[in-house]
Amino acid sequence: MTKQRFMIFIVFGAMALFTTSCATTDSNTTAGGTSQAAVQKDQGSTPIYREFGDVLVPSEMDFVSDSSFVYLTSGLAAGVMTIKGRVDTDSLFSFFQNNMAKDNWKIVTYFKSPRSFMLFRKETRWSVINITEKTFYTYAEIWVAPAVGDAYTGLLK
Repeated sequence: MTKQRFMIFIVFGAMALFTTSCATTDSNTTAGGTSQAAVQKDQGSTPIYREFGDVLVPSEMDFVSDSSFVYLTSGLAAGVMTIKGRVDTDSLFSFFQNNMAKDNWKIVTYFKSPRSFMLFRKETRWSVINITEKTFYTYAEIWVAPAVGDAYTGLLK
């Protein structure tokens, strides 16, 4: 009787293994051989413009409304936008360094440390990005403010 139970256990185990392996096979593949899920995941990781129309943020980062204040009018977006996500601080730093330049922001200075700081400028605006890694998430505060008159006259002449 125990040998018969053992054989039944083996048969059902083999059937369960076969069914789960068939269930995980993706039959929705594109002509190139990539799955639809992989294509959707790649599309979901496309960076987006959020509150500030010229500051690109990674789509993996979530908007933190409690720590954000953005003032929007026609022709002006200013304030602070906080985002958080499970990303590496070095890759986030590189992301902003590369993408801010694409949107015509000029880097003025930066500090790269456990709490990184980046300062950018445009003709009429300034932006400060503060990147901080905490226990579960990496946070980025993105400050954008209009320039006041001829505020950029050079540093320590």
